[in-house]
Amino acid sequence: MNVDLQSATALVTGASRGIGRAIALDLSRSGARVIGLQRSDDVHSHIARSVAVDLSDPEAIESRMEELLRDEEIDILVNNAGMVIRHPFEKYPLRDWDDVLNVNLRAVAQVTQQVGRQMLTRGSGRIVNIASANSFVGGTNVAAYSASKGAIAQFTKALANEWGNRGVTVNAVAPGYIATELNKALLNDEARRRSILDRIPAGRWGDADDIAGTVTFLCSAAAHYINGAIIPVDGGYLVR
Repeated sequence: MNVDLQSATALVTGASRGIGRAIALDLSRSGARVIGLQRSDDVHSHIARSVAVDLSDPEAIESRMEELLRDEEIDILVNNAGMVIRHPFEKYPLRDWDDVLNVNLRAVAQVTQQVGRQMLTRGSGRIVNIASANSFVGGTNVAAYSASKGAIAQFTKALANEWGNRGVTVNAVAPGYIATELNKALLNDEARRRSILDRIPAGRWGDADDIAGTVTFLCSAAAHYINGAIIPVDGGYLVR
């Protein structure tokens, strides 16, 4: 599909690596001007502007977003940045629980609220959240991550209800097992890697580009009547 986003400005969190980098690249190739919101302000060829912020720090998010929104009108928001910390739950340090929920859920809510206000004033906008297969299944040793991604799915639906008739669509893409740094521990565990692979009908782990194309589609004119959807991109993992 030929997607034209020539007039759009897109804000992508965690745009410097992994799935976020692939999304930023795909949006850029489709003509969007991409702003990256991430820990570092490193310059990347696929990012027109980079904004450094610690997404675990609500005060930093508030001030950096206020600065950004004074200068920019955001047409597309992709809430991609996330983290996972693995422990059996009976040993799960609550500090780690808080860290995961702060980045994966609270920061998403905060950035979305600030950008969403601008979109609602203008009467248009596209928001795509990155959920997970763990929005639907529990996973193992990832209670905080699964809780956060389940919440992202419900958050997406709630905002679709509130903002859909005000010109702003809110959807989510739910990646399955993608070969990125986030899943390094699983990829390095041969038995776990193989057990996951055996459940994927497509016969392979996904790569970041598999996610990027679906995100770009949801940002395009072709998806104007899609709202509140949680779209798995998992090679069929969830149907097994």
